[in-house]
Amino acid sequence: MNELKGACVIGQSGGPTAVINASVLGAIQTALNSPQITRVLGAANGIKGVLNGNLYDLGKEDPVELELLKFTPSSALGTCRYKMKDPAIDDCDYAALLDTFKKYDVRYFFYNGGNDSMDTCNKISKYMQKSGYECRVMGIPKTIDNDLFGTDHCPGFASAAKYIATSCMEVKHDACCYDTGMVTIIEVMGRNAGWLTASAALASYAGAGPDLIYLPEVDFCMDTFLNDVESIYAATGKCLVVVSEGIHDADGNFISEAKTNSNDGFGHAQLGGLANKLAEIVRGRIASAKVRAIEPSLLQRCGTHLASTTDALEAYNAGKVAVTAAVEGETDKMVAFERETIYGQYVCHTKLLSLEYVANAERKVPREWINAAGNGIEMAFIDYCLPLIQGETGMKTVQALPRFARLKKVLAKPCCDGSTCKG
Repeated sequence: MNELKGACVIGQSGGPTAVINASVLGAIQTALNSPQITRVLGAANGIKGVLNGNLYDLGKEDPVELELLKFTPSSALGTCRYKMKDPAIDDCDYAALLDTFKKYDVRYFFYNGGNDSMDTCNKISKYMQKSGYECRVMGIPKTIDNDLFGTDHCPGFASAAKYIATSCMEVKHDACCYDTGMVTIIEVMGRNAGWLTASAALASYAGAGPDLIYLPEVDFCMDTFLNDVESIYAATGKCLVVVSEGIHDADGNFISEAKTNSNDGFGHAQLGGLANKLAEIVRGRIASAKVRAIEPSLLQRCGTHLASTTDALEAYNAGKVAVTAAVEGETDKMVAFERETIYGQYVCHTKLLSLEYVANAERKVPREWINAAGNGIEMAFIDYCLPLIQGETGMKTVQALPRFARLKKVLAKPCCDGSTCKG
């Protein structure tokens, strides 16, 4: 093994999850205990912090506060949505990145994110190799969308799935308590992959869930949807519907009314307003029903009070494995999960995948896990998802309220001006 000594940078990117900070904690604690890593730095707001030279000295944080990251929501270091250009077309960002790496003697870079973040990792890794600057780059997976290619599941998904399933159960009880007719439509995050929306089926499995579930994996037909709702309402006087924000018609057009309002930093259409749009259409079709639209929005990805302990432990391990592998000589890889059943028990193993293999690829819900009508979920998904949501949160509380981590975020100083650092 070629021993490489130098500082590391850990960054977070894209939408937060309930356990993204658990991954960062795994990386930080492992890096602090690695003799080859001279300083542990955190990027302020992801890759933007590296480009601007805004790095935190994580070695100066209180270990007790760091430990609280395991059940602290959002991205503790700050995040961003920033798409780096192809270096063959414009390498300005990469040159700035290399300059920062030299000034801080950074030899390890760990980036915690989803599809686009793995693309960023891949581009950075290839550029460093081409520039002759030795820096080991590792991706740490994260996304509530669960759509990263090559991994059985992603850190963050299980906790969000548990939140959606629990919320659907609670809403189901609330929506059925009156003797008046009611249709309730819940909009769940998920642009192209319906994993999180499918988790609403866990509520039905537990005895109090939606009547209809629509994923973007199946083309959405408004007339069929209205017939489905009307049929259930006529039979029961109630109907609970869960829809993915990314459902689209046969031509690929999003049903969401807010699809053209704006784009995120990666160029994806910002979706929203779907539940309200469908609710308005249902009101016109079923005049006797009280129709409600519910959009959990950010709540589904920051509900740490309902986090899965399994998810948090696996997220922590992903950060730990990334650092351990890099120190041992690996680079240009992402940590991934694979499952095994041993004596009837779920077991999760880690493996390493090439960043090039993962970058910009999406994994969708298998069609056979969706019912033939395209408005419900089969048992195969339940069997897949149940082991992932297990365990109650171990978050610390003070007077019954969560005690989240409070980082000092001390800005790190460069070790040189970059001109004297060797490549």
